[in-house]
Amino acid sequence: MKLNQTKIILILIGALLIGVLGGYGGVKLAQNSEGNAPLEITNSENETDNDEEESAAELPADLDKISQTFDLIKSNYIEDVDDNELVEGAIEGMLSTLEDPHTSYLDSEMMEQFNEQIESSFEGIGAEVSEIDGYITIMSPMKESPAEKAGLRPNDQVLSVDGESLEGLNVNEAVAKIRGEKGTDVVLEIQRSGTSDPFEVTIQRDTIPVETVYSEVESEDGKDTGVIQITNFSEHTGEEFEEQLADLEEQGIDGLVIDVRGNPGGLLDVAEEILQQFVPSDMPYLQIEDADGNAEEYVSNLDEEKDYPISVLIDEGSASASEIVAVAMKELNYDVVGETSFGKGTVQQAIPLGDDSSIKMTTLKWLSPGGEWIDGKGVEPTIEQRQDDYYYSTPIQVTDDEPLTFDHTSEAVANMQVMLSGLGYDTGRTDGYFSEETEQAVEEFQEDNDLEATGEVDEETGGLIETQVIEKIRDGEDDQQLERSLEELYQ
Repeated sequence: MKLNQTKIILILIGALLIGVLGGYGGVKLAQNSEGNAPLEITNSENETDNDEEESAAELPADLDKISQTFDLIKSNYIEDVDDNELVEGAIEGMLSTLEDPHTSYLDSEMMEQFNEQIESSFEGIGAEVSEIDGYITIMSPMKESPAEKAGLRPNDQVLSVDGESLEGLNVNEAVAKIRGEKGTDVVLEIQRSGTSDPFEVTIQRDTIPVETVYSEVESEDGKDTGVIQITNFSEHTGEEFEEQLADLEEQGIDGLVIDVRGNPGGLLDVAEEILQQFVPSDMPYLQIEDADGNAEEYVSNLDEEKDYPISVLIDEGSASASEIVAVAMKELNYDVVGETSFGKGTVQQAIPLGDDSSIKMTTLKWLSPGGEWIDGKGVEPTIEQRQDDYYYSTPIQVTDDEPLTFDHTSEAVANMQVMLSGLGYDTGRTDGYFSEETEQAVEEFQEDNDLEATGEVDEETGGLIETQVIEKIRDGEDDQQLERSLEELYQ
């Protein structure tokens, strides 16, 4: 049985896509079609008078306070207040008491932007965010996006936007500050785990195409391995995946690696479509649990597993739908390689309010085939593999007035040493002391890049080091997680 998308689409990711609305993991309404949905939400405009009377009878008497408060504000407040703003404020206030970062109100503009994004392209920086422990937090930058090119990483906390603090703002309000038109710049203040001081990143917004599936063949030791990367679970991801998998199989691949690193999730039914190609009918590929604790298993029509070995790549930016795929394949005894995933095990539903706005509300839990709930824990890999240290480095924060120099000791020096070492220069150490060996490595880097060989790391040198590290990461050089996956696949 497949969760149906006739009236609504259940969305897995509670994060909000910067530049869209707040929410590629927010909400999308599907058009009516044949079939039955596990949960059917009826637009209030279509309810009968009896339905309305029954609903009203169930409302608590205390809701009269809302009407009274509305009248008091309109009659007595010193300034004019828009009626719609008061209503939306009341809705957001009720939702905030749930203390669920994945439940939110989406106005008509947000819904329109979301629909444009999920079906074609959008303008923004291309990063998923969520609210975690009170902080607006990057879940994952999208492949080839301005956010990825700027070096943003999963779990980066966004402290301010263009100098304005995000403290006290919800995700929708934060996203409204970050998104903007193509070609405009936004300055984000970022706090990264493992560093004591925040740093600023300037990102130019751009058009983000919604391309979600990339594939290639890796040939090594006489084996041809298909590698399929899924960057998010969008409207056409399922058919793109099926087409590219069929093409790889026609090429005669010996094995397959499914890469969902940095994939923040998306549409539930797309995760289903992918799993139904791998998980046979003798075990469920997913369980869905309602508020009463009743779990329903979902199974495919597949007769048997693939006749080649498969592994899945995950990291801390793999969330929601990515985790559904990863944990199902893990429980099917395929290897999962990388680092523990994000840990989001809830399902959100779009509930229309009748005026092109919606409430995105957590209504269900998803469980692994064996009934495990990974929320807050993530999926642990069967083969743990980190990347090289420079993959986790931060931008070099220096000025021409205060460069990093010989005999200087700081966290910034240590970070710079890690980056230079990752580029192949021998700094002698990476403990934060600017030694003679480090100075020589800086001079060598400057000479190789036609800079004045001062041995000091100023803005120009620091910026170039950072740029080359980001390019090296994006090019997939030294991808130890992929290399480990290919090594273990045929063992």
